[in-house]
Amino acid sequence: MASPKTPRTAARKTAAAKTAASDRSVAGVAAEAAASKGTAGKSEAGKPTAAATPTAMKKPDAEKKPDAERQPDGGKKSVGRKKPRAASAAGSESRLAMVRRARRINRELADVYPYAHPELDFRNPFQLLVATVLSAQTTDLRVNQTTPALFARYPAPEDMAAAVPEELEELIRPTGFFRAKAKSLIGLSKALRDDFGGEVPGRLEDLVKLPGVGRKTAFVVLGNAFGVPGITVDTHFMRLARRWKWTEQEDPVKIEAEIATIFPKSEWTMLSHRVIFHGRRICHARKPACGACPIAHLCPSYGEGETDPEKARKLLKYEMGGLPGQRLNPPPDYPGKPAAPLGAG
Repeated sequence: MASPKTPRTAARKTAAAKTAASDRSVAGVAAEAAASKGTAGKSEAGKPTAAATPTAMKKPDAEKKPDAERQPDGGKKSVGRKKPRAASAAGSESRLAMVRRARRINRELADVYPYAHPELDFRNPFQLLVATVLSAQTTDLRVNQTTPALFARYPAPEDMAAAVPEELEELIRPTGFFRAKAKSLIGLSKALRDDFGGEVPGRLEDLVKLPGVGRKTAFVVLGNAFGVPGITVDTHFMRLARRWKWTEQEDPVKIEAEIATIFPKSEWTMLSHRVIFHGRRICHARKPACGACPIAHLCPSYGEGETDPEKARKLLKYEMGGLPGQRLNPPPDYPGKPAAPLGAG
């Protein structure tokens, strides 16, 4: 027979039941918290979720603002405020993105070098042809210091065709490789006299048949003496086209063909001037002045040269050239100095 329950015993049992229920409730909350923590951990390891990372999907306000609002000067171009392009970015760049970047580079170079022009002095197609042949492996400035006496002595193809090789060599000696160049000049002058009536032809297929004249020289003449669009792939153009990842080719003809698919034909001649200007002044072969480059933010090869702005500015160069009376001085704020004249110490 069960003993009757006393009030004290009943109270003890009620308290024990409440404690057990409370323990179960605490355990349940702890289990839920652990499960929630595990879910959040998985979300962080994989794709973020709004519950796990409430602020992860939020973009900073600066990223949402257009470029003009982010720039303190109201959207004006500023090399110092633009972040240089990562060198590895071009590796995953699509063809369309590369074309857009290339065309933007061309537009910005047009702003930087509005005065881009042939830096060889010439007054007619024959003088430009001769000067371009002489410019191989030397500077345009050196050629411009040599051609006045040369053209005073041999003003026309007929005159140069009859030149005594040794006398011609002596006149063009400062440009280097003077024997090979003299042979080419006499040969092309004879061809102009005999096959083209003493006139420089305005067609690519005719120009490249002349001694010492390749596609590069032909396009310089066609673009600047005849207004025929052409891409001049010289050593500067080739170097920069590869640095900017416009092409991976090394053969000038293949580079020319690839670049021609990126830009409209109407831009070819001026594009060549701008790229060559930039290569001579800033994007040098051995040590490009990356820290002073106005298009560093578009360059996938940024960092190959000097990135410190002050040190980079000391690497800038300027070479003057152009028609007499039409020489364009560097912009007032240009930090470089003109090349020293021939024979200067």
